[in-house]
Amino acid sequence: MNKEQHVILIRIVITAILTAVSYIPTISPGLRLCMLTVAYLTIGYDILGKAGRNILKGDFLDENFLMSIASIGAFCIGEYPEAVAVIMFYQIGELFQDVAVERSRNSISSLMGIRPDYACIEEADGRERKVSPENVPVGSVIVIRPGERVPLDGEVVSGTSAVDTSALTGESKPRNVAAGDVLLSGGVNMSGVLRMRTSGVYGESTVAKILDLVENAETGKARTERFITRFAHVYTPVVVVAALLLAVIPPLVTSGGWLTWLNRALIFLVISCPCALVVSIPLTFFAGIGGASRRGILVKGSGYLEMLARAGTVVFDKTGTLTKGNFKVTDISSDVIAPKDMLALAAKAEAYSDHPVAVSLREAYGSVIDRSKVKNVENLAGEGIRADVDGTTVYAGNLRLMARAGVQAADIASAGTIVYVSAGGRYLGHIVISDTVKPQSAEAVRLLRKEGVDRVIILTGDRKDVAESVGTLLGVDKVYSGLLPANKVERLSELKKSERDGTRTVFVGDGINDAPVLKTADVGIAMGGTGSDAAIEAADVVLMDDNPVKVPEAISISRHTLAIVKQNVVLAIGIKLLMLLLGAIGVIDMWGAVFADVGITVIAVLNALRAMHPMELPK
Repeated sequence: MNKEQHVILIRIVITAILTAVSYIPTISPGLRLCMLTVAYLTIGYDILGKAGRNILKGDFLDENFLMSIASIGAFCIGEYPEAVAVIMFYQIGELFQDVAVERSRNSISSLMGIRPDYACIEEADGRERKVSPENVPVGSVIVIRPGERVPLDGEVVSGTSAVDTSALTGESKPRNVAAGDVLLSGGVNMSGVLRMRTSGVYGESTVAKILDLVENAETGKARTERFITRFAHVYTPVVVVAALLLAVIPPLVTSGGWLTWLNRALIFLVISCPCALVVSIPLTFFAGIGGASRRGILVKGSGYLEMLARAGTVVFDKTGTLTKGNFKVTDISSDVIAPKDMLALAAKAEAYSDHPVAVSLREAYGSVIDRSKVKNVENLAGEGIRADVDGTTVYAGNLRLMARAGVQAADIASAGTIVYVSAGGRYLGHIVISDTVKPQSAEAVRLLRKEGVDRVIILTGDRKDVAESVGTLLGVDKVYSGLLPANKVERLSELKKSERDGTRTVFVGDGINDAPVLKTADVGIAMGGTGSDAAIEAADVVLMDDNPVKVPEAISISRHTLAIVKQNVVLAIGIKLLMLLLGAIGVIDMWGAVFADVGITVIAVLNALRAMHPMELPK
């Protein structure tokens, strides 16, 4: 518990002792009243203060107001122990709630352990210097010893080791790295010494982005949470008016005395406090976000968690999402120039691109590219690259790009990605680049069916034959191919319109071209490991290990969370209405009202915490 919670606990103990001592038979009535007054002020001064400040602000119809008038009323009619009990048990319930929320936050905040404390920079003379990760320039060589956390993103320069990435991905199996491998910040070096060259500043690192996502995870309220807020604003004045009528009208028409009905009205107010509802709903969503983060699924707000639970259509990008994106050149065909010379032109044209196709071309070329000889580079979205290489205009891309270049090229049938190449206004030939489907992709589609998702669809800019072969292999419902980024947005908008009432459309992607469609979807999910910065920024959910199976897992977690939310809504409202009725007709007294209010809150909070431990996916 924190300091504030310890203070409340001490106040509760003092109040309980004073109340217990006041029941000693030898205590005089005057001393008993004095002790109970001190106990009341000790336990309730903050609640009375909040109620008073809220009255001055004109926004006072909350639980502090309800507790204050109920307890003061009990004091006025001589029910001193009950007045103290109302506030004491309310404070006990609040303390229990605070501890539960803190436990949920601490579970999420365990992720904050990925924040690096320092980075060890290797100086030019070979000496090492520890600095804050924020002060490490791009391109610095840092040394990471066994047991140390990787402070920034970069590429391993030398050394081999196993790196624990469980805090990033939720997977317990260490990842083996060696020279040339990309290393993401936040993991823990487990064995050998690594030297790594940083590829960006700390603010752009994976660990910084994850921490930012977690720290701001509550910014988007769920529709259910907004309903609870609106409900409380209507419910509170209604019950206050109902309590007032209960105190005034029955004595005028029945034989019961004013004191009897005033007591029932006060009991009615105590019962009416909507704590269980107001507390448990946000706590459930927060716990659900925490449970997801422990599985390597970062949700940017409870609103997205709720919409994810209503997923009816899941739409995937293909390259890098369902496939590995590790393209390899498998065929080079040219009747005009030597195949190796055509490959050189294509690789040089793609010298500035980080697209997987461009990387595979450069890897196949295998030589250092003099970028000073590559000028006027133009990235034509959905088509390819245009660049001047050694003074010759080179086009490398799809058939649409060849049409733009003014050359004729035959449509090549292949299961791989075809890169057509032209130079100087002459068609040279084509290069075949093949990608492989991720081993988890078929399982992801199967589990989405298990979760009751209506449609699984692929949207891709790739060729129809390539896209269809992947779609057939995975068993998706529909494949839309040859799409530019704008076409993807249009197609997704059409899919959203065709959704069943109450269901939502989810898009999963990883590339910079996916950013617009990620924003268009009801819920956008980005692959956080290989995904572009733009995609991660645009997405509502980020998967830290690029595993497509995390998509049905995220949906399962969201549905588990929403089920608990609904249980708490039914529990809180149902029992409240029953208790209000029993209080109004005099079946339960003030003690029963207090225990009913605190008991419902405790049950709802305990139920909410179940969202921290989501169920395993069905096999």
